[in-house]
Amino acid sequence: MKVAFLAAPQGVEQIELTKPWKAVEEAGWTPHLVSTKPGKVQAFHHLDRGESFPVDKVVGEVGVSDYDALVLPGGVANPDFLRMDERAVAFVRDFFTAGKPVASICHGPWTLVEADVLRGRTLTSWPSLRTDIQNAGGSWVDEQVKVCTSGPNTLITSRKPDDLKVFCEAFVEEFRTASG
Repeated sequence: MKVAFLAAPQGVEQIELTKPWKAVEEAGWTPHLVSTKPGKVQAFHHLDRGESFPVDKVVGEVGVSDYDALVLPGGVANPDFLRMDERAVAFVRDFFTAGKPVASICHGPWTLVEADVLRGRTLTSWPSLRTDIQNAGGSWVDEQVKVCTSGPNTLITSRKPDDLKVFCEAFVEEFRTASG
């Protein structure tokens, strides 16, 4: 299984990238870091600069057919940059159209709002996204992890870094189920 991790050139929350990445590797799958530009992605520990990570592929050079699932890590700036890039938004939307599973944590659902894929879906996120999710037609819940199957694909969401353990367990299980 190949799993795309979509991150902007800067602003991704490091732990929300590295912990799920490790979970994908431990499941025996192949993670790819996809970004809007080649080079490296600069991660952060909240507002402090963290490590940088090499980009494997650039949006526009790959498509949903190249991957079995998608992970959207958070960080406040990361999804804000992604939702301003039409190719990134289309890449995300295409996973829903294709019925492939998507996992998103913290501020990651901002990109889902922009992709207009939340109508009739129930999800969780960082609490400040509640109104945006509701305005996009979704229902927001305050839970560690929410698995929503009421749509063309499975959507797994979580609130914050403290929820990473259950988030990773849930999306690994759902990705495994979706792959048959």
